[in-house]
Amino acid sequence: MAANRRDFIKLSALTLGLSLIDYPLYGRTNNWIKTLNSEKSVMKLSFSPYNLLLKHVFTVASNSRTTTPVVLTQIEYQGLVGYGEASMPPYLGETQESVVKFLQKVDLSKFANPFELDEIMLYIEKIDKNNTAAKASVDIALHDLLGKILQQPLYKLWGLNPQKTPNTSFTIGIDTPEVVIEKVKETQNEFKILKVKLGKNSDKEMINAIRSVSDVPLCVDVNQGWSDKYQALDMINWLHEKNVVFVEQPMPKEKLDDMAWLTQHSPLPTIADESVQRITDIKNLYQVFSGINIKLMKCGGLREAYNMMNVAKALEMKVMIGCMTETSCAVTAAAQLSPMADWADLDGNLLIKNDRYNGLKIIEGKVTLPTLPGIGVKPQKQQS
Repeated sequence: MAANRRDFIKLSALTLGLSLIDYPLYGRTNNWIKTLNSEKSVMKLSFSPYNLLLKHVFTVASNSRTTTPVVLTQIEYQGLVGYGEASMPPYLGETQESVVKFLQKVDLSKFANPFELDEIMLYIEKIDKNNTAAKASVDIALHDLLGKILQQPLYKLWGLNPQKTPNTSFTIGIDTPEVVIEKVKETQNEFKILKVKLGKNSDKEMINAIRSVSDVPLCVDVNQGWSDKYQALDMINWLHEKNVVFVEQPMPKEKLDDMAWLTQHSPLPTIADESVQRITDIKNLYQVFSGINIKLMKCGGLREAYNMMNVAKALEMKVMIGCMTETSCAVTAAAQLSPMADWADLDGNLLIKNDRYNGLKIIEGKVTLPTLPGIGVKPQKQQS
């Protein structure tokens, strides 16, 4: 398998052209651009830190938290406002301070209009390394602005069918059996698949607690919590018998050889999360994972996410569109791409009690896209 992977990597660099994928929003819009240029308007970026309050303590294999810091962005242009967001869960290494420092360096006045999206995002990329959540906050706001200028939701501009959105999973964090059972009961009849956080010594206890009250299909997210490939395979075989659909990031991201072995022997698809961040990571994961979990905060926004989905599909890898703990702004933005995905995990806004936006709806477990232009959100008054 290792030899096949090496041959593939060499071939893919020549044939896929990872950075040259056609992007529908970059199509010819000369009439629009001439009109916009004649107005001599300037794009104005503004931003403000905001703390999300979780409804429940959220525990994964590596940490627990009750809040998530975000930075909310706006780009104003010709009377329209595009909304964006940067969410900073601990493992990304970004903070509100680092995002604000990055955004203070952004000068959009050098660009004629939002349709120079390619040039703008190349400029954003070069401001500093990493900072993908900060970059995503600009990318999302620009896409929202473009959709509003064209008076169309993004999924239409990409030629996607809103009827083909998948069901979203709802996440159950690591907890005691009693709390897990209560959380599952709260979601009954609302979701057709649940996502269960594993990776500690209570894995079987968690699953058995859920199965005591529900037979809904499950997916599990181990967050790199298993270290031994043989024990991981034993656990996956057991999960297969418990109506689990796939396993996300079972092993540490550095253990690619062990992960390739596990995928080869696993009865369930394996999905990369921490192992994949940007488009250049995908070629190293071919035949290591069955698929990838794409998140706007990891990859830098919608532009990169769209390209990543196309590359993964060309490799016949499964695609999951996910999110961090976010407001409806970033979650609804990611949902615009969901018709391209095999699975969705777009529940980040449902885990918080102080959302700042109205956007996508989950109806009988299915991602339901708004018809508003752009990413499809409206601000709401801050909740206490």
